[in-house]
Amino acid sequence: MEIIGSRRKLLFIEGEDQSLDKPLYSLLFPDVSVLAKSGCRDVEHAVSGIRGTAALHWLRAFGIVDNDRRTPNDAVRLKGKGVYAVSVYAVESIYYHPEIQNRVVKRHAAVTGEDASARLDAATASALSAIGPHVQRLSERTVEKTLREEMMRKLPRREDIAAANPITISIDVPNAVTAERKRLEDAIAAGNLEEIITRYPVRETPALTRIATDLGFQNREQYEAAVRKLLIDDEEALVFVRTLFGSLVADLAESECGSEIPPLNSPEAVPGIVP
Repeated sequence: MEIIGSRRKLLFIEGEDQSLDKPLYSLLFPDVSVLAKSGCRDVEHAVSGIRGTAALHWLRAFGIVDNDRRTPNDAVRLKGKGVYAVSVYAVESIYYHPEIQNRVVKRHAAVTGEDASARLDAATASALSAIGPHVQRLSERTVEKTLREEMMRKLPRREDIAAANPITISIDVPNAVTAERKRLEDAIAAGNLEEIITRYPVRETPALTRIATDLGFQNREQYEAAVRKLLIDDEEALVFVRTLFGSLVADLAESECGSEIPPLNSPEAVPGIVP
């Protein structure tokens, strides 16, 4: 039911219709129908379902999921199914990427007459301060998927079971969290907001609200609306954001080079009907 009336290319994304994802991706990929699914598994199943019945229709299905610190192996596995993990942690990492902040605040300052650089410096300092108390929790959240992937790799295989050898699985959780915590603390000390925004779930802290207000907006909603307006008006900003999706843009364009939809009165238009 979701695809009735849709364009030939479908892009399934994580989130809800009212979430940040759908309006952003509709701007980035205007020639496709963007359909929201509640989670990564739902996106994967939707894309697989459409692609698995390719002989019955002319639709091309793709998917986008949050990175959530996926392992490279998992990202490659998903891409093989037509599902692309964005290179940053989540959609908020795009809205609040320092490059986007810089472009938005310059547009805003051109209207208000304020000092854009001063606004950016204040927002960065405020965001780093807001993240400080959450370092331990963010470090734990960031290594979560990596540790789970490591556990899955160590599960016994068929030949291991056949050999009937004892298997001991050990995961050094404290060391992984400690290493991640040091990386985050170093990024905070260096003022490297880009690494923090793109690598960690900062939406779970007050940092994003601090950034929006310190850049001169009333709240996050107003700032995020300004980002979408920026992408409508600024081609360079649009191109930059699209680079965060790897080969998806090229793959979407390449999907147009396939066979054309046959006329309705052609035998090829109805699978299984031969002249």
